Amino acid sequence: MLELAVGIILGACALGAGIAMVAGIGPGIGEGNAVAKACEAIGRQPETRSEVTTTMLMGCAVAETTGLYALIIAILLLFVAPGRLVNILLEAVGK
Repeated sequence: MLELAVGIILGACALGAGIAMVAGIGPGIGEGNAVAKACEAIGRQPETRSEVTTTMLMGCAVAETTGLYALIIAILLLFVAPGRLVNILLEAVGK
C-alpha cells in the first residue's frame, strides 16, 4: 500500500511539472506577436525604430518571465517536491 502512495506522489509531481511547462507556450506566442507588430510599426514609420525596438524588447523581457517561472516550478516539482512529500507520508505512517 505504501508503494502505491509513493507512486501516486511521483506521478502527480511529474504530471504537475508537465502541466507547468505548458505555460511556456504563452510567452512564445506573445513574443512572436510583439515582434510581428513591431516590424509592422517600423515598416510604417521607420523614424520611430529606436522607440519601437526599445518598447518591444522590454515587453518581451516581461513576457519571458512567465516561462521562467513555469520552468522553476517544474524543476521544483521534479526534484524537490517528491522527496519532501514522501518524507511527510513516511512520518504520517510512522516509518
